[in-house]
Amino acid sequence: MATNATSTAAKVETVTLRQLAEGLSESHELPKKQVMGMLEEMVGDITKHLKRGARIRIGGLGILQVRKRPARMGRNPATGEAIKIKASKKIAFRAAKDLKESI
Repeated sequence: MATNATSTAAKVETVTLRQLAEGLSESHELPKKQVMGMLEEMVGDITKHLKRGARIRIGGLGILQVRKRPARMGRNPATGEAIKIKASKKIAFRAAKDLKESI
């Protein structure tokens, strides 16, 4: 019996915005609610700038930007039928060199 690759891999921890806020509130002695509000506002600002087509550079972390993917032809894997895949926009993240080297 073949095992599923995801079941054998070690479970990766997911850190949430709330957990980041808790850590920052403790290290900077600020109320959790205030830090959470600041982080949520930052996410909102990043979203707003990405919608406008801006590139977001976060020092030590990386660059977020919207990439336009052109329309293309693809195949339905079940039937083999050719289908048209419409153009779309995707968010791309490129990690900073310092971040890559620290990992």
